[in-house]
Amino acid sequence: MSERRFSVLLGPDGAGKSSVMGRLAEALPEWRMVSTDSAFVAPEHALVTRLRRDLHDHLLPGLGTAYSVDFLASVLQTAVVHVRDQVCGGDPRVPVLVDSYYYKILAKCRLAGVRDSRLYSWWREFPQPSQVVFLDVSPESAWRRRGDGTQLNVLEHDGADGDWPGFERYQKNLRKLLLEETRDLPVTMVQEQPDADRTAEAVREVLTP
Repeated sequence: MSERRFSVLLGPDGAGKSSVMGRLAEALPEWRMVSTDSAFVAPEHALVTRLRRDLHDHLLPGLGTAYSVDFLASVLQTAVVHVRDQVCGGDPRVPVLVDSYYYKILAKCRLAGVRDSRLYSWWREFPQPSQVVFLDVSPESAWRRRGDGTQLNVLEHDGADGDWPGFERYQKNLRKLLLEETRDLPVTMVQEQPDADRTAEAVREVLTP
Protein backbone atom coordinates (compact mmCIF):
# COMPACT_ATOMS: atom_id res chain seq x y z
CA MET A 1 0.00 0.00 0.00
CA SER A 2 1.42 3.37 -1.02
CA GLU A 3 1.61 6.27 1.38
CA ARG A 4 -0.21 9.48 0.58
CA ARG A 5 -1.06 12.84 2.05
CA PHE A 6 -4.13 12.96 4.28
CA SER A 7 -5.51 14.98 7.17
CA VAL A 8 -6.90 13.82 10.50
CA LEU A 9 -9.75 15.38 12.48
CA LEU A 10 -9.14 14.72 16.16
CA GLY A 11 -10.58 15.74 19.52
CA PRO A 12 -11.97 14.51 22.85
CA ASP A 13 -15.41 12.95 23.23
CA GLY A 14 -18.13 15.46 22.41
CA ALA A 15 -15.87 17.61 20.25
CA GLY A 16 -18.32 17.33 17.34
CA LYS A 17 -16.19 15.47 14.80
CA SER A 18 -19.08 13.53 13.28
CA SER A 19 -21.20 16.67 12.86
CA VAL A 20 -18.29 18.54 11.33
CA MET A 21 -17.47 15.74 8.90
CA GLY A 22 -21.10 15.58 7.81
CA ARG A 23 -21.07 19.27 7.00
CA LEU A 24 -17.68 19.12 5.30
CA ALA A 25 -18.86 16.22 3.12
CA GLU A 26 -21.39 18.65 1.65
CA ALA A 27 -19.11 21.69 1.59
CA LEU A 28 -16.06 19.85 0.18
CA PRO A 29 -17.40 17.24 -2.27
CA GLU A 30 -13.95 16.90 -3.79
CA TRP A 31 -12.68 15.46 -0.48
CA ARG A 32 -13.11 11.86 0.64
CA MET A 33 -14.27 11.40 4.24
CA VAL A 34 -12.99 8.33 6.09
CA SER A 35 -14.72 7.20 9.27
CA THR A 36 -16.38 4.19 10.90
CA ASP A 37 -19.57 6.24 11.27
CA SER A 38 -22.25 4.54 9.20
CA ALA A 39 -22.75 7.68 7.09
CA PHE A 40 -19.24 7.23 5.67
CA VAL A 41 -19.05 3.44 5.41
CA ALA A 42 -19.60 1.96 1.96
CA PRO A 43 -22.18 -0.84 1.54
CA GLU A 44 -19.45 -3.38 0.82
CA HIS A 45 -18.01 -2.63 4.28
CA ALA A 46 -21.26 -3.22 6.16
CA LEU A 47 -19.41 -5.54 8.54
CA VAL A 48 -17.67 -2.48 9.98
CA THR A 49 -21.03 -0.89 10.78
CA ARG A 50 -22.30 -4.10 12.41
CA LEU A 51 -19.16 -4.45 14.52
CA ARG A 52 -19.45 -0.86 15.69
CA ARG A 53 -23.10 -1.40 16.63
CA ASP A 54 -22.30 -4.63 18.48
CA LEU A 55 -19.43 -2.89 20.27
CA HIS A 56 -21.82 -0.31 21.72
CA ASP A 57 -24.78 -2.64 22.28
CA HIS A 58 -23.01 -5.68 23.70
CA LEU A 59 -19.27 -5.35 24.30
CA LEU A 60 -19.11 -2.07 26.21
CA PRO A 61 -22.00 -2.94 28.58
CA GLY A 62 -20.23 -6.24 29.33
CA LEU A 63 -16.71 -4.84 29.66
CA GLY A 64 -15.02 -6.13 32.79
CA THR A 65 -17.57 -8.88 33.29
CA ALA A 66 -18.35 -10.75 30.07
CA TYR A 67 -15.43 -9.25 28.11
CA SER A 68 -11.86 -8.30 28.96
CA VAL A 69 -10.04 -5.13 27.93
CA ASP A 70 -7.81 -7.28 25.69
CA PHE A 71 -10.91 -8.51 23.87
CA LEU A 72 -12.02 -4.90 23.55
CA ALA A 73 -8.69 -3.98 21.94
CA SER A 74 -9.01 -6.89 19.53
CA VAL A 75 -12.41 -5.68 18.34
CA LEU A 76 -11.32 -2.05 18.14
CA GLN A 77 -8.37 -3.10 16.01
CA THR A 78 -10.81 -4.01 13.23
CA ALA A 79 -11.79 -0.33 13.07
CA VAL A 80 -8.15 0.75 13.10
CA VAL A 81 -7.23 -1.54 10.21
CA HIS A 82 -10.33 -0.61 8.22
CA VAL A 83 -9.52 3.09 8.50
CA ARG A 84 -5.89 2.47 7.54
CA ASP A 85 -7.00 0.49 4.49
CA GLN A 86 -9.28 3.34 3.45
CA VAL A 87 -6.49 5.88 3.90
CA CYS A 88 -4.11 3.85 1.76
CA GLY A 89 -6.65 2.99 -0.93
CA GLY A 90 -8.47 5.05 -3.50
CA ASP A 91 -7.28 7.73 -5.88
CA PRO A 92 -4.13 9.38 -4.44
CA ARG A 93 -5.12 12.68 -6.10
CA VAL A 94 -8.26 12.97 -3.96
CA PRO A 95 -7.71 14.75 -0.61
CA VAL A 96 -8.73 12.70 2.40
CA LEU A 97 -9.99 13.67 5.85
CA VAL A 98 -9.92 10.92 8.48
CA ASP A 99 -11.96 10.80 11.68
CA SER A 100 -9.45 10.27 14.53
CA TYR A 101 -7.35 7.67 12.61
CA TYR A 102 -5.87 5.27 15.21
CA TYR A 103 -4.97 7.96 17.74
CA LYS A 104 -8.20 8.06 19.71
CA ILE A 105 -8.61 4.28 19.87
CA LEU A 106 -5.00 3.93 21.04
CA ALA A 107 -5.53 6.55 23.73
CA LYS A 108 -8.75 4.90 24.90
CA CYS A 109 -7.08 1.48 25.00
CA ARG A 110 -4.31 2.94 27.15
CA LEU A 111 -6.85 4.49 29.50
CA ALA A 112 -8.75 1.17 29.66
CA GLY A 113 -5.59 -0.60 30.80
CA VAL A 114 -4.58 -2.44 27.62
CA ARG A 115 -0.83 -3.05 27.95
CA ASP A 116 -0.03 -4.61 24.57
CA SER A 117 2.89 -2.44 23.45
CA ARG A 118 3.33 -4.60 20.32
CA LEU A 119 -0.14 -3.61 19.17
CA TYR A 120 0.55 0.06 19.78
CA SER A 121 3.91 -0.16 18.00
CA TRP A 122 2.22 -1.64 14.93
CA TRP A 123 -0.40 1.11 14.81
CA ARG A 124 2.29 3.77 15.17
CA GLU A 125 4.01 2.37 12.08
CA PHE A 126 0.98 3.27 9.93
CA PRO A 127 1.31 6.16 7.45
CA GLN A 128 1.24 9.48 9.23
CA PRO A 129 -0.96 12.43 8.21
CA SER A 130 0.31 15.65 6.72
CA GLN A 131 -1.73 17.57 9.28
CA VAL A 132 -3.95 17.07 12.33
CA VAL A 133 -6.88 19.38 13.02
CA PHE A 134 -7.68 19.20 16.72
CA LEU A 135 -11.17 20.21 17.81
CA ASP A 136 -10.72 21.50 21.32
CA VAL A 137 -13.71 21.44 23.63
CA SER A 138 -14.08 21.96 27.35
CA PRO A 139 -15.23 19.02 29.46
CA GLU A 140 -18.18 21.16 30.55
CA SER A 141 -19.40 21.61 26.96
CA ALA A 142 -18.77 17.95 26.13
CA TRP A 143 -20.79 16.94 29.20
CA ARG A 144 -23.75 19.02 28.02
CA ARG A 145 -23.47 17.53 24.52
CA ARG A 146 -23.68 14.10 26.11
CA GLY A 147 -27.04 14.97 27.65
CA ASP A 148 -25.48 16.07 30.94
CA GLY A 149 -23.95 12.63 31.24
CA THR A 150 -27.02 10.57 30.31
CA GLN A 151 -25.55 9.43 26.98
CA LEU A 152 -22.13 8.21 28.08
CA ASN A 153 -20.52 4.84 27.48
CA VAL A 154 -17.87 3.23 29.67
CA LEU A 155 -15.04 4.51 27.42
CA GLU A 156 -15.93 8.13 28.15
CA HIS A 157 -15.51 8.35 31.91
CA ASP A 158 -13.59 7.02 34.89
CA GLY A 159 -15.32 4.89 37.48
CA ALA A 160 -18.53 2.93 37.28
CA ASP A 161 -21.10 5.68 37.79
CA GLY A 162 -20.48 8.00 34.86
CA ASP A 163 -20.69 11.07 37.10
CA TRP A 164 -19.29 14.51 36.33
CA PRO A 165 -15.98 14.15 38.23
CA GLY A 166 -15.24 10.86 36.46
CA PHE A 167 -16.11 12.32 33.08
CA GLU A 168 -14.02 15.45 33.60
CA ARG A 169 -11.00 13.46 34.77
CA TYR A 170 -11.24 11.01 31.87
CA GLN A 171 -11.64 13.70 29.22
CA LYS A 172 -8.65 15.65 30.51
CA ASN A 173 -6.52 12.50 30.41
CA LEU A 174 -7.83 11.62 26.96
CA ARG A 175 -6.95 15.07 25.62
CA LYS A 176 -3.46 14.78 27.10
CA LEU A 177 -2.86 11.38 25.44
CA LEU A 178 -4.21 12.54 22.07
CA LEU A 179 -1.80 15.46 22.04
CA GLU A 180 1.00 13.19 23.23
CA GLU A 181 0.41 10.74 20.37
CA THR A 182 0.47 13.58 17.80
CA ARG A 183 3.20 15.72 19.33
CA ASP A 184 5.59 15.16 16.39
CA LEU A 185 2.97 16.09 13.77
CA PRO A 186 1.71 19.45 12.48
CA VAL A 187 -1.31 20.07 14.73
CA THR A 188 -3.71 22.99 14.26
CA MET A 189 -5.92 23.70 17.25
CA VAL A 190 -9.49 24.78 16.49
CA GLN A 191 -10.92 26.39 19.58
CA GLU A 192 -14.46 25.66 20.68
CA GLN A 193 -17.06 27.35 18.48
CA PRO A 194 -20.69 28.29 19.25
CA ASP A 195 -22.14 25.62 16.94
CA ALA A 196 -21.30 22.85 14.47
CA ASP A 197 -21.64 25.10 11.42
CA ARG A 198 -18.99 27.51 12.65
CA THR A 199 -16.77 24.67 13.77
CA ALA A 200 -17.00 23.14 10.29
CA GLU A 201 -16.16 26.48 8.71
CA ALA A 202 -13.11 26.85 10.97
CA VAL A 203 -11.93 23.37 9.99
CA ARG A 204 -12.54 24.13 6.32
CA GLU A 205 -10.32 27.20 6.58
CA VAL A 206 -7.53 25.00 7.92
CA LEU A 207 -7.97 22.34 5.23
CA THR A 208 -8.30 24.78 2.32
CA PRO A 209 -6.33 27.91 3.25
